[in-house]
Amino acid sequence: MAESGAKTPRERYRAQVRAEIKQHAWEQIATAGASALSLNAIAKQMGLSGPALYRYFAGRDELITELVRDAYRSLADTLRAATEASKPGPDIAILANALRDWALEDPNRYFLVYGTPVPGYHAPDDITGIADEIMRMLLDACAALPLDGPASPFAAHLAEHRQWAEGHPAPPAALRRALAFWTRLHGVLSLEAAGHFTGMGFDPGRLFAAELDDLRGADQA
Repeated sequence: MAESGAKTPRERYRAQVRAEIKQHAWEQIATAGASALSLNAIAKQMGLSGPALYRYFAGRDELITELVRDAYRSLADTLRAATEASKPGPDIAILANALRDWALEDPNRYFLVYGTPVPGYHAPDDITGIADEIMRMLLDACAALPLDGPASPFAAHLAEHRQWAEGHPAPPAALRRALAFWTRLHGVLSLEAAGHFTGMGFDPGRLFAAELDDLRGADQA
């Protein structure tokens, strides 16, 4: 009898086949995008019949959910490790650079979660929970920064429209900074990961750092 918690040979084989299916799915996404994902094409590549493959994933949406869950979990774990390594507390620069490294390590994975939504696909609630975990780390880092100056009109708006913050106690100015961080740095990352800076003659890493300095309120040359 297998020890408690140990996988049986059948379970290990199933996990191996599911991992192979996901690898083929990533290759398809890299070639044609997530909207073109085809379980039948994957089955053909693996020498399986369509019905045989559907024993491992019930359909396209279940496979996409697994890929999205893996991607979000990878990013959350990466940012959590970066946060735990920063002293004495959450550091927005450390989070930003960890995000950039993660995005550029595998742009297809990045675009699956932060690119154009897959038509007809809706992520389940547990994935939304991982995305909220990532946002909470960002809010913690922004709330730790000094917030000088008068509140902006949009910050005042966020005081009454903060459902997206999932109960985080950050003041409106920190919410505003978190959204600015998220939108501006993802804007730079999306362009860089898609190769739009190629041939423009500047270092995208320096642009990213300049945007981060601006968001932190550092003086710009």
